[in-house]
Amino acid sequence: MNYDVIIVGAGPGGIFAAYELASKNPELRVAVFEAGYALSDRKCPIDGVRVKNCVRCKSCSIMSGFGGAGAFSDGKYNITNDFGGTLYQYIGRREALELMHYVDDINLAHGGAGTKLYSTANTDIKKRCMQNKLKLLDASVRHLGTDINYVVLKNLYEEMRERVDFFFRTPVTTVTVLEDGYRVHTEQESYTAPRCILSVGRSGSKWMEQLCRALDIPTSSNRVDLGVRVELPAVIFSDLTDELYESKIVYRTEKFEDNVRTFCMNPKGSVVNENTNGIVTVNGHSYEDAEKQTENTNFALLVSKHFSEPFKDSNGYGESIARLSNMLGGGVIVQRFGDLIRGRRSTHKRIAEGFVTPTLQAEPGDLSLVLPKRILDGIIEMVYALDKIAPGTANDDTLLYGVEVKFYNMEVQVNEHLECRYPGLYVIGDGSGVTHSLSHASASGVFVARDILSRVKSAD
Repeated sequence: MNYDVIIVGAGPGGIFAAYELASKNPELRVAVFEAGYALSDRKCPIDGVRVKNCVRCKSCSIMSGFGGAGAFSDGKYNITNDFGGTLYQYIGRREALELMHYVDDINLAHGGAGTKLYSTANTDIKKRCMQNKLKLLDASVRHLGTDINYVVLKNLYEEMRERVDFFFRTPVTTVTVLEDGYRVHTEQESYTAPRCILSVGRSGSKWMEQLCRALDIPTSSNRVDLGVRVELPAVIFSDLTDELYESKIVYRTEKFEDNVRTFCMNPKGSVVNENTNGIVTVNGHSYEDAEKQTENTNFALLVSKHFSEPFKDSNGYGESIARLSNMLGGGVIVQRFGDLIRGRRSTHKRIAEGFVTPTLQAEPGDLSLVLPKRILDGIIEMVYALDKIAPGTANDDTLLYGVEVKFYNMEVQVNEHLECRYPGLYVIGDGSGVTHSLSHASASGVFVARDILSRVKSAD
């Protein structure tokens, strides 16, 4: 029951920490505990025929399991310090970028070879954005696609499975601090190790908050991102997606001076459900395989809300908005942009008569009854701003799905080694509040693994 390193969570951070440890020091005894299923067992019951809506599985296969919430994403690795987290503030800009490139090399070596690396360098689109009060953020983007991303994860698991003990469907209930390490408790057993890595992702936000309170680990208030997922004909955004694939565009609203940003762009992709803590929200996927592609492109428009004292439950606020959507529509609500502007709810008839065929079966409704006015006003402004660089974005038949919520952990106080107040207890990935992307989370896993390897070597 004793290990050299225990990792809680098999998302990107946990996977790349385990990979680095196992490949650089195969003698180390490493265990990974994951609340969800193994990759091969991760199957969402929604098939669009017999099961059309989220049935609220105990463990959501879209959000949990080997690969984390990113396993069935479109596999975008944004190599940049401009967004995706603040890892560089702890380890330095150069090292953060080097680690992201290192992760990219590993992905390419495990099935990602041949996928395209996009870049915003020397693009005229940046000028077009600036001319229309929009800002295009700099990044290099490796797009694996949902299908290739799965292959990469499968190959990584196959390489590690003989050297790392994986415990699937084994949620960790709590972690106890010992004199010489840590005891990890599950429902059936407990395990010890001198070093422990917590990489529980966004879906583990509540668990992380509870653990921080129990162990008196300092945290700071973070944010919640609220918005919608836009779906429109792929040809409307083809100028941007053909050249950049993922374009991170920020707009500052005239009315409230809030920042609205595009997020998770999926050219020729599909809109999907997500289940977070029993709440159904919306997201998007895309594929490299042309046979799986659609005629639509989807992306999120999000507004970040930061809260000041005395309010501290930013995730609870986001959950309450999502629950309201679930209450009104039984899950995700979809509305035509033209109906939203006219102040009326959408109907099945009007959506069926439109020029955009939905890729997700959602209940037509009225998003103005769900989203706060300030956020909805910002989204509407952003749609009109994007229409100037991608004419057709503000068409009546453009579909808006709501709500999309990006939950962030309370940011855990960690040092330059990504350790919290207890030596050897590392907090990484999106569960730390420090990273918000596949690339940053993966890089944080490699970073702490190398830190552990150097300490083990010096101890020897």
